[in-house]
Amino acid sequence: MPTTHLLYLHGFRSSPSSTKARIVAAWLQRSCPGVVWCCPQLAPSPRVAMDCVLTQIADWPARSMAVIGSSLGGFYATVVAQRLGCKAVLLNPAIEPARDLLHHVGEIKAWHSDERFEFRAEFIQELRAMHPARITDPQRYYAVIAKGDEVLDWREMAARYAGCRMELLEGGDHALSDFTSHLPRIAQFLELPG
Repeated sequence: MPTTHLLYLHGFRSSPSSTKARIVAAWLQRSCPGVVWCCPQLAPSPRVAMDCVLTQIADWPARSMAVIGSSLGGFYATVVAQRLGCKAVLLNPAIEPARDLLHHVGEIKAWHSDERFEFRAEFIQELRAMHPARITDPQRYYAVIAKGDEVLDWREMAARYAGCRMELLEGGDHALSDFTSHLPRIAQFLELPG
């Protein structure tokens, strides 16, 4: 079923101003202006972030909505897709954020502004509490994974999404600097004009 509503979830310390979020927004505006678009600023608290996301999309049709998530946003996208049964595109998704973000507890600067925020110790437990046990309906997932990711281990990502549609890139980086080149395949998966 073609995607009518698209949610984009950014990564840790990121924002709706991220390069990939802006590329997707511009692509939708140009190629599929009828698609409902939502790209919220995610709160530092995973529980608050997820509550806000689920509230914003509460009246969306699960059968024709999809979510794109990058890094920590990929983890959140998996949570949303598992909960609602929608399609998900995962861009170098975080697999074990409770483990990987443990050393980020404290005050942190955002990537796209001078804003600082506090990443609290209790947020680690919030991540653990929402961790999906396993991937169900793997055909609903499309993962783009770069072996050259300097932040996350591509082997963990590939193992987590084994059985899902996957683009395993030789080289590349965590930011997916060549992201625009992946849009046609993402559009095909989401059944949107490329």
